[in-house]
Amino acid sequence: MIVSIKNDDGMVSYDINSIDDKQRLQEAKIIVSKVGNLETVTEALGFASATHRANLEKLLADSPEALVEESTTEERETSDEE
Repeated sequence: MIVSIKNDDGMVSYDINSIDDKQRLQEAKIIVSKVGNLETVTEALGFASATHRANLEKLLADSPEALVEESTTEERETSDEE
């Protein structure tokens, strides 16, 4: 299995199957599996977040009474300071 790692020096590729030490080979495979799982979770969370944001935007767009106009906000801040 070829693994490419991007670092400050650029992209470095490693062939995990070429590791002679069986313990290191097993550890490398476990770490690759964990990283893959974390990448999947990260992608799923990004998708879920985008979906919730879109749902919130639709809900707020359908609730015109919740709309705050910028000039109204500035006027409130000015009157609060006085």
